[in-house]
Amino acid sequence: MAVERVETGIPGLDKLTDGGFVKGSSNLLAGTTGTCKTIFGCQFLLHGARKGENGVYLSLEQTKEEILADVASFGWNKEIEKYEKEGKIIIASQAPTDIKDVGDVALSFIRRVKAKRFVLDSLSIATLGWKVPTQDVGKVRMELVDMVGMIKNTGVTTILIGEIPETKIKALSRLGIEEFIVDSVIILHYLEYAAGGTPRSLIIRKMRRTSHGTDIYPLIITNKGLVVKKG
Repeated sequence: MAVERVETGIPGLDKLTDGGFVKGSSNLLAGTTGTCKTIFGCQFLLHGARKGENGVYLSLEQTKEEILADVASFGWNKEIEKYEKEGKIIIASQAPTDIKDVGDVALSFIRRVKAKRFVLDSLSIATLGWKVPTQDVGKVRMELVDMVGMIKNTGVTTILIGEIPETKIKALSRLGIEEFIVDSVIILHYLEYAAGGTPRSLIIRKMRRTSHGTDIYPLIITNKGLVVKKG
């Protein structure tokens, strides 16, 4: 049986993933500061709206105005505002409290616009309040599993943005468990020493039910957004 796919909207990426994310999957997009995670998430959401797929972008760190300012250079801010007025997109900010509240707010927005795409920015901020050293790791994992499962049950295709600490450059996530509870992991890197070259790159670390590319691929910022090039 063919696996139904959801186009990412990132030129070059879908060719490396059998056509995009698995429909209804949860996908971790992780990287250090400056690797274009917010742009990636907005591009994914906007591509869906253009195809008639409603979406929600829930930020736990930036305000809506800050997010729109981040993508204004591409002209997306006006387009996103148009889709907002039409009830096709929600860009919302929420103060991080606990993981259950984040999940409840996400479900409320998803149901409001009957979303097909959802972006949480970021999973790392959602977990900052947890006292991991003193809390049972199994409990932390179950809280994450419950939230991700609750969102997946709505049928949306999800991007969970995660921060990789600069001091743990080889890590895939902040807590070291996020990558095990999602269907795919895409890592964005920034190489400060890439003089004359392309400093940003993308790696598809895993993607279930997918024959995906395994190289390191240059990630280019164009005037129309992000593009993945073959290495």
